[in-house]
Amino acid sequence: MSDQSEGLFDDRKSRASGWFRELRDQIVSAFEALEDSQTTGPFADAPAGRFEVTETRRAAEGEADAGGGLMSVMRGGRVFEKVGVNVSTVYGSLGEAAQKSMAARGVPGIAEDSRFWASGISLVAHMQNPHTPAVHMNTRMFWTPNAWWFGGGADLNPCIEYDEDTVDFHAALKAGCDPHGDDLYDRFKAWADEYFYIPHRKRARGVGGIFYDDRNTGDWEADFAFTQDVGRAFLPAFLPVTERRRNTPWTEADKETQLVHRGLYAEYNLVYDRGTKFGLATGHDPDAVLMSLPPLAKWR
Repeated sequence: MSDQSEGLFDDRKSRASGWFRELRDQIVSAFEALEDSQTTGPFADAPAGRFEVTETRRAAEGEADAGGGLMSVMRGGRVFEKVGVNVSTVYGSLGEAAQKSMAARGVPGIAEDSRFWASGISLVAHMQNPHTPAVHMNTRMFWTPNAWWFGGGADLNPCIEYDEDTVDFHAALKAGCDPHGDDLYDRFKAWADEYFYIPHRKRARGVGGIFYDDRNTGDWEADFAFTQDVGRAFLPAFLPVTERRRNTPWTEADKETQLVHRGLYAEYNLVYDRGTKFGLATGHDPDAVLMSLPPLAKWR
């Protein structure tokens, strides 16, 4: 890649990083407003939840500045038991293990020039009410001197499933995909079904959503616009489901079902999730990387 191309990507990196931060701000504001509006139920008398924001830094041997981000976590809210909305922009040189992983995925020239840049937003919400589903959303951009791509998606993880919630969540994601190609939703839904499957349990971790990775059509502007629309689709997909379920009465049996399902979620994120593996392998703040883990979980 020429110096001119790298200069072009300096602007593109800045735009992508800025968008992920903007999306983070929108979601944090919407979630805190949801906390304010929760005036009934067992947690209504508690203070409305607020995000605690911590700057994170990536630790990389021999690199004075390896990037970082913001870890925003709310705990013990009226609606959210734990939710994290993290953004990061990290860069430097990939270690040997990460280089091998990238080479295995077909990233060209990584052994000759191991520089990288990555930015993204990662969200996981675990809810107080067992009838309100947990949710995950992530979008990101990755750059190396010889390649670039986008990835991400969102999926719904109810412990007590409602067909109408699944239908509405998927419909909102489809609406975000359709302007960019009639086939994208079907392709990325199928990819999510495969990606969010837990082989050792022989089951999916939830009711799916969309997932895509290594997206490079050769048109950076189009791929960035698609990734933005995936991010924009998240709140219309998740907030109506939350509004519908957040005041549903629950039993101790319902809570037990939720805690056991969270164990399934934790297993997936620790064993299979690409983002968890990449974050830990590249030295990012482990508290930020493991933000996705639930506050409480059970295994039978």
